Order: sequence, then structure tokens, then C-alpha cells
Amino acid sequence: MEYVPIDREFMQSDLLSDAISNQRRSEKRRWSVIGILFIVLIASFVLDIATGPSLLNIKEVANALLHLVGFPIEVDSTTKVIVTNLRLPIAIMAVIVGGSLGVGGAEMQTLLNNPMASPYTLGMAAAAGFGAALTLYVGSLGLSANIAVPLGAFICCMLAAAFLFALATMRHISSGQLILAGIALLFLFQSLLSLVQFVSSPELSQQILFWLFGSLSKASWTNLTIVACVISVCLFALIQDAWKLTALRLGEERAKSLGVNVSQLRLKTLFIVAIMTATVTSFVGIIGFIGIVAPNIAKILVGEDQRFFLPLSFLIGAFLLSSASVLSKVIVPGALFPIGIVTAIIGVPFFFWLILGKRR
Repeated sequence: MEYVPIDREFMQSDLLSDAISNQRRSEKRRWSVIGILFIVLIASFVLDIATGPSLLNIKEVANALLHLVGFPIEVDSTTKVIVTNLRLPIAIMAVIVGGSLGVGGAEMQTLLNNPMASPYTLGMAAAAGFGAALTLYVGSLGLSANIAVPLGAFICCMLAAAFLFALATMRHISSGQLILAGIALLFLFQSLLSLVQFVSSPELSQQILFWLFGSLSKASWTNLTIVACVISVCLFALIQDAWKLTALRLGEERAKSLGVNVSQLRLKTLFIVAIMTATVTSFVGIIGFIGIVAPNIAKILVGEDQRFFLPLSFLIGAFLLSSASVLSKVIVPGALFPIGIVTAIIGVPFFFWLILGKRR
């Protein structure tokens, strides 16, 4: 039998070519998923503007939005006022807040390697709610309520985050122990929030309910600008570390071998997520489950490569909260249903599905 030499170099180049081709197809599919979610988000955003006590049709909303960005389209003055001054800030706030909660949950799950981790389950959102309630109870400390309440929420959220920072810097503290500490903070601040509500007057207790249930109704162009600027800076900082965060998912030891300073990355990312959570909770109250649901759906669709995982978590979180905003206005016609209850109704079934799916 004649011996036929094997061209190993040719085989390796062929395998490399196939691997590159498969990777490009995978990336193309992931970008397609992101593109589809972006279109779905736009549809939900327009529907959010259209729904409300005075229903507007989609064409009127689209014309008002196009007129707002400079297109020479005639728009009814009443429709223009409703869209521009009343509903557009709320719709944009829903997108930004939902997206930031989705990203915050995605990064907490990346850092702690746990699908249940989120700013809500780690107690930061509850701390912000307690800070807002306490500020209302003590009388805003002589400041305007529009300034003092968000400031109190921000300070308490950062205090909770500082406690988590301190734990994260300790030796022999595992990610599981950090999550347990966060759950302890969650119960602590929820109890303190209930205590403040219990000792408050009925009128003040009604104001505190805003922070318990979450609401987009107080969105304005002023606080929307603040939230948008802070979230944009935080997202840019997270995108800069996308490769390092992806490497971290391979394991701490492998990430260190690739030159990643794991301790510094964890503290930096935890600080950024705390800033995002404190900012959005300061203006809209406590909104749960978005930070858990959005990253898990994104993980199923595109995996954990941060180049795709991060933007898709933002889009899914934004879509979920935007859809919840629509539902909050149509569940009880003429009344505004608390959006935090709607997100819980959406999130709880998914939560059970996630548990059962992990079991399978």
C-alpha cells in the first residue's frame, strides 16, 4: 500500500478558515437579534406615547415625533403639547431606566457569576427607597422636595454600595457570600422603609408608596436630562471594559493570566452599577425584576460576549419597562397603575421559569 503524506499545514488552515467563518456567522446572527430588538423597542416606545387618558393614533404620534426632529409636517397643537410636554419625557425615561436596570443586572451577574444577582436583589434599590422615604419624613431638610428626595435616595444607595465594596475587598469573601450580604441589605432596608411608612401620617404614607411601587409619572425634561447624562457616561465606561468583563466569564484565574486586574475590575464595575442604580431609583422609585429578567433573556439569545450581551441587555430592559408602562395605562382605563406592580407580574413567571429551567 502506497503511503500518502498528510498535509498538516493545509488541514490547520482549513480548520482555521472554518472557525473564522462560523464565528462571523454567529456574530452576524447576534447583530440581527440586536437589530430586531431595537425595532421592537421603537414600536413599544411609540405605543407608550400613544396610550393614555386621551388616546392618540400611531400616525398622530409619528407625525408629532417627526415634526419635533425638524420634518416639515403639520401637527395639531393639542397633540403636539400632549406628546412633547406630557408623554415623551415619560416614554424616554422608561427606555433609559429599563435599559440601565438591564445593564446593571447584566454586570452584577457577570461579576458574581449568579443569574439571580441584580441591583434589586443586592439591596441597593431598597436602600435608595429608604433614603427617599426618610427624607420625606424629616421634612426635606429645608431643601426643595424635588432636590432633597432624589439626593436622599442617592446617598443611601451609595452607602449600601459602600458596604458591598468593603465586603468585596475582603479576602476569602466569595460571590455567594456577597449575594447573601446583599439579600440581607434588601430585607433590612425594606423593613426600615416599612417602619418609616408605619410612623408617618396618612398623607406622607401615600407619598412613600411612590417609592415602594415605582412610578414614571414624575419624569420631566429636567430630571430626564440628569438621568440621561449619568447613564450615558456609565455605559461608555462599561463598554470600555467589555473585553475584560468577557474574559472574567472564563474564570478568575484565566482572566488574570490574560492580564486582567480582577479586583480592580470588580470594584470599578460595582461602583458604576451603584451610580446607575442610585440615579434611576432617585427619580422613579424601586422597580424590581427588570435587572434579573433582561440579562437572562439576553444571555439565552446572544451568550455572554459583552459586545453583544451589554447592548442586548439594555434593549430588553428598555423594552420590558416600556411595555410595562403601556400596560400600567391600559389595565385600569383612566387610572395609572403602579409600574412596579406590573414589572413584578411580568417578572415572577419568568423567575419560576428560570428556576425550573435550571433544574432541567
